[in-house]
Amino acid sequence: METPCIKICTYEPSIRMCSGCGRTLEEVRNWFAMTDEQRRAVMVELPERLRRATSAS
Repeated sequence: METPCIKICTYEPSIRMCSGCGRTLEEVRNWFAMTDEQRRAVMVELPERLRRATSAS
């Protein structure tokens, strides 16, 4: 199973997601219960989420 986790789990309340992978707490918590299609949809969004979060800092 593919995962975006890079083993730098740091939840950032200001951006409401993990600053390592870009997932929300709900996505991290539910990752293994999600379908492959749901996980792929999240993974497509992650680069843009992280880009926006780093440009806002």
